[in-house]
Amino acid sequence: MDLPESNPFAAPSDLPFAVPPFDRIRTEHFAPAFAAGVQAHRDELDALFARELPAAEFLDALESTGRLLGRAEAVFFNLVGTDADDDLRAVQAQWSPRLAAHHDAVRLDPRLVERVRALHEDPPAGLGEEQRRLLDRLHRDAARSGALLDEAGQSRLRELNEELSRLTTAFDVELLADTNDLAVHVTDAAELDGLGAAELARAAAAAGERGGYLLPLGLPSGQPVLESLHRRETRRLVHEASVRRGGRGGPHDTRATLLRIAGLRAQRAVLLGFADHASWVVADETAGDVEAAVGMLRRLAPAAVANARTEAAELTELLHADGHDGPLEPWDWAYYAERLRRERYAVDTEALRPWFELERVLVDGVFATATALYGLTFTERTDVPVPSADVRAFEVADATGPLGLYLFDPYARPSKRGGAWMSSFVEQSRLLGERPVVVNCLNVAKPAAGDPALLTVDEVETLFHEFGHTLHGLLSDVHFPRFSGTSVPRDFVEFPSQVNEFWGFEPEVLARYARHVDTGEPLPEGAAEGLRAARAYGQGFGTTEYLAAALLDMAWHRVAPGAFDGAEPDDVGRFEAAALAEAGVALDAVPPRYRSTYFHHVFGGGYAAGYYSYVWSEVLDADTVEWFAENGGLRRENGDRFRATVLSRGGSVDPLAAYREFRGRDARIEPLLRRRQLAEA
Repeated sequence: MDLPESNPFAAPSDLPFAVPPFDRIRTEHFAPAFAAGVQAHRDELDALFARELPAAEFLDALESTGRLLGRAEAVFFNLVGTDADDDLRAVQAQWSPRLAAHHDAVRLDPRLVERVRALHEDPPAGLGEEQRRLLDRLHRDAARSGALLDEAGQSRLRELNEELSRLTTAFDVELLADTNDLAVHVTDAAELDGLGAAELARAAAAAGERGGYLLPLGLPSGQPVLESLHRRETRRLVHEASVRRGGRGGPHDTRATLLRIAGLRAQRAVLLGFADHASWVVADETAGDVEAAVGMLRRLAPAAVANARTEAAELTELLHADGHDGPLEPWDWAYYAERLRRERYAVDTEALRPWFELERVLVDGVFATATALYGLTFTERTDVPVPSADVRAFEVADATGPLGLYLFDPYARPSKRGGAWMSSFVEQSRLLGERPVVVNCLNVAKPAAGDPALLTVDEVETLFHEFGHTLHGLLSDVHFPRFSGTSVPRDFVEFPSQVNEFWGFEPEVLARYARHVDTGEPLPEGAAEGLRAARAYGQGFGTTEYLAAALLDMAWHRVAPGAFDGAEPDDVGRFEAAALAEAGVALDAVPPRYRSTYFHHVFGGGYAAGYYSYVWSEVLDADTVEWFAENGGLRRENGDRFRATVLSRGGSVDPLAAYREFRGRDARIEPLLRRRQLAEA
């Protein structure tokens, strides 16, 4: 079918960097673009298989198909995460299963399967490394997508994929709605004693016409305001609202949905010849098999829990000194940990917020570090459309010229899902002549008009982390779009971002951006050292809450088909409790970073059986940071080496081979153990 020229997806964007024409895109444009894009992709494949092209030309032509559909999907799924309304959600509910079915049909097309099989078995001479890797990737995709199944098996696989697409969309919708509904509303400012004037103003603005104050909920179990709220009862209300999400009955309960997702994933894995969903996932990652991934988590757990118990004992003393009897509760931990940091390290992280003004952190911290390491420059562009009013655009260049466009979307809003992430609107590809357009999305509370946005220490860390993903996308230099930027195994993708996260609190970086928002004065004497020491405190809690979530993810995805047949919503809590106890990470005061009912990463996102990847990647990250330290730190020569061997390669080479080229050997775990204070424990 033809798409009218008035539809902004009908032709490639002629704007700088092919940025989508956001100012012309409306919800009603997506469904026609999807329909036309699916048909155009089919027609392009028919034309491709009607010709007998040499291998290299065939691969180029194959990677050039589906561009109309790709343009529409890139914009749509980014907007679903940041600016969804009922109309956009309706399109998502209608089209997500159809798009899943289409992509299944492409992967299972017998013409494609046969051509790839023949080329893979007998690759012609002259193919380059990236072309051979694409052949291998296509061959693996076909097998993992069910190409070896009979007709009945493929039909069943398509049914499973379509239903899973519907269910993960439903989980996402239900979670966002319940997160918004459970935001904590209070009428008396005294209940928020401990929050600063700026935080109170944001809470008042969030409450809007309701009056009073509203505390929106972030994605993880732990909510940042718990560090500051003096009233224990208010802390309890915030924590209980956080952990109730998706599990309290009513229209937004996610439990039946996630049970069905886990069961269908198990069915699909067995259909494809794997023991369970986790085995299917990890077989395609750098870990290679489930036992390697789970083995690392279990290796770290006893020491992490021992450290958490030591920390809990210290915090309990502070709780009792305040006149509270009984055990340390989950809503007490962050509050007393922050107090201990202030007393032990003479640093109040909340009081330091005026030194972490968003604009200065971005420009003098994140951008300046990228300039020092990679020679990048950033020029704000106000002449290109952006997806919403809060988004800013920056042209990124180096000595060779423009590299791409960076979009920055920092503020929380009700239509935006929780958390922080990087995504792409356009992916770099020499084949298509496209340069990257990438976006970072955060959920910083938007300040009142005229006030600066002041970040927490955690938000500073998050900004550096997500910009590490951005660098992976912006510095990509590959031929095929399939391998662009962050298109690497899930347990490798966090590696560059974790390296970049580390720089945020290095002395020379911190000195550049940590300036008082009003006076421009640097951090008080000793505050930088205290801040770094304070950030190192609490590794027992941080590692345990992470491992609990990662092991919970694995537990859900190592079940056999039928394990949840007849299960009731209350069985979710029982399954979770049993899984945490069996793994040895069930601490009452340390809930998992994400409980099952709001574990968006695995039931609404792309991390199912892959949440382990953060610590798996951190092995590489910690070892890499030691290499930088051994070689003079934040020097341009070091950045250029990291860019050339890792960041620019995307998925075009084996990731661990790229790491060995960079480091000169395989990664060692000892730097991670030292960083997380697990070596001695």
